Amino acid sequence: MGGAVSAGEDNDELIDNLKEAQYIRTELVEQAFRAIDRADYYLEEFKENAYKDLAWKHGNIHLSAPCIYSEVMEALDLQPGLSFLNLGSGTGYLSSMVGLILVEGSDFRVCCHGCVSWLCLQMLQLLFKLNSTWCRALQSETSLASRRLWMWVSHLTEFFTVTPDCLSHGLSGILGPFGVNHGVELHSDVIEYAKQKLDFFIRTSDSFDKFDFCEPSFVTGNCLEISPDCSQYDRVYCGAGVQKEHEEYMKNLLKVGGILVMPLEEKLTKITRTGPSAWETKKILAVSFAPLIQPCHSESGKSRLVQLPPVAVRSLQDLARIAIRGTIKKIIHQETVSKNGNGLKNTPRFKRRRVRRRRMETIVFLDKEVFASRISNPSDDNSCEDLEEERREEEEKTPPETKPDPPVNFLRQKVLSLPLPDPLKYYLLYYREK
Repeated sequence: MGGAVSAGEDNDELIDNLKEAQYIRTELVEQAFRAIDRADYYLEEFKENAYKDLAWKHGNIHLSAPCIYSEVMEALDLQPGLSFLNLGSGTGYLSSMVGLILVEGSDFRVCCHGCVSWLCLQMLQLLFKLNSTWCRALQSETSLASRRLWMWVSHLTEFFTVTPDCLSHGLSGILGPFGVNHGVELHSDVIEYAKQKLDFFIRTSDSFDKFDFCEPSFVTGNCLEISPDCSQYDRVYCGAGVQKEHEEYMKNLLKVGGILVMPLEEKLTKITRTGPSAWETKKILAVSFAPLIQPCHSESGKSRLVQLPPVAVRSLQDLARIAIRGTIKKIIHQETVSKNGNGLKNTPRFKRRRVRRRRMETIVFLDKEVFASRISNPSDDNSCEDLEEERREEEEKTPPETKPDPPVNFLRQKVLSLPLPDPLKYYLLYYREK
């Protein structure tokens, strides 16, 4: 599948082509595609094909064509705070792009004291001193450790969009603004590949610091054997052809109001659950996907149920880190607005393609012989001199191509400049290499 748009020289040019062809139509989807380089998910020896609008398969590793992923992302109508299930998660490329949207724009109500929120820093330093037993004691509300922590937790309502009722039920309400990002993959070697690519993205990509990120979790198993007591999801995508007999199974994975996108009967199909037993179906485009692999039952005749990742509650230490990073990003944005006036990025100057003038030659057929000659016009008498003069004038008018400045990670700069111990700084940076 693919080939709907021209190949790009790099990831940005590929996205430009997808936009021009109307496969990418919204700013949020465009940002996610630009933030993650498709070539990073290819094996080194195949990267030359990364920016072509073609699917790629090597062994069990598979990537759909960029135009397909574009239509999927647009159809899913992703929003911050939603839960997402990727069936046939493969390399994790799609799950990682989705993870940039599930939390992008999450609203932290943060009070700024100088460079960062003083209270969040105090909270983070306190939690570094506490051992895990104290942190677990918060769930009981009976011990002295719990009461001390509870005093700090009560202050966190200034920072997070949660209510005291949420806090009194084991902090489960805090998960909301961050989203849930799960994937199921049949092949264990592909799971390992996806985890390596995810780790590489977190350690090396500047996009990790530009966005908040809902990190995907992957489990191995057949997506047709998901445990019936699993949670339902707001958004579900299946990356393999779904047979008609499995349509209801897929629908039951959705919450009311949720969206399911999957290849069904050779059509990429969007199904919206409008009620407990009500659905809306829309055919998006014709596709060709390999069909879902049917489950293999064990010797006892029972299927191996797939247990999806648990919906984990973030630690207070992690929440403090997220709040501090969010504060710094707000400050960076305010500084950018002050510097640029409107906060909009300057439009990048693309390389100008110089027009080459070619001498036109005429090929004349006389009988069975061929003659090639240049036929001059009256205006061509001084053509060589004119062309040379035009070339010099063009070079004078054309500004010299400036090498773009290397990207600056302002978040990293701000964190490293904070008056904090180095271990805290590195924790705030997720121990990233650069």
